[in-house]
Amino acid sequence: MPDTTPSRDDVLAAARSLGRDLAPDRAELLAAYLDQLMKWNRKMNLVGPSDWRTVFDRLVVDSLFLADFVTGLRLPERPLCLDFGAGAGLPGIPLRVLWQDGDYWLVEVREKRATFMKSVLGRLDLPATNVFLGRAEDALDRLSRSGHQATADLILSRAFMPWQKLLDFIHPMLRRDTERTGVAVILSNDPPPAENDIPAGWRLGDAASYPAAGTERYFWSFLVE
Repeated sequence: MPDTTPSRDDVLAAARSLGRDLAPDRAELLAAYLDQLMKWNRKMNLVGPSDWRTVFDRLVVDSLFLADFVTGLRLPERPLCLDFGAGAGLPGIPLRVLWQDGDYWLVEVREKRATFMKSVLGRLDLPATNVFLGRAEDALDRLSRSGHQATADLILSRAFMPWQKLLDFIHPMLRRDTERTGVAVILSNDPPPAENDIPAGWRLGDAASYPAAGTERYFWSFLVE
């Protein structure tokens, strides 16, 4: 049977093998997340791989680099962040272990996956990190009625929908004012698009590449206009 219970030291070593150094307390939280993910995965098939190391190398790796990427974005002091199609909490929960600015909402329409994320967050006690069970198009309306701002500062997506359709879908959801505009971050296996392929109402911001599972992956950021 594959090893499904990583220790803090296991996670520290796995991160170092990918060229990333973690603080021991962050590695402890990632180990706890992976432990729960593997236990639930045996019952619910949350992710394809059945051992924690494969999940780490193929999926958690994104969050290790994403934390640095979002830190470099021009966001307000306490951004409202939405993670669409959060699934089993990847990349969002490992990201929040490493980057904890603002209010972060993991948006997921599937109840069992939302239940898993709520259970894990109850154990990890990450600050201002919550699960929204429902459709992405309803998230901001319901959050604003509970006291949050009416537009988001950051929306993240990995494979929620094709990126051009996603940009059209989220355009009215992002903040636009004289001081700062909202940012969309796409996780992709491809380099950023050419300028003439970018839909109207957007401009390409920062982009970055990083090694993952023997290939090169990318982050693209788009600023709403």
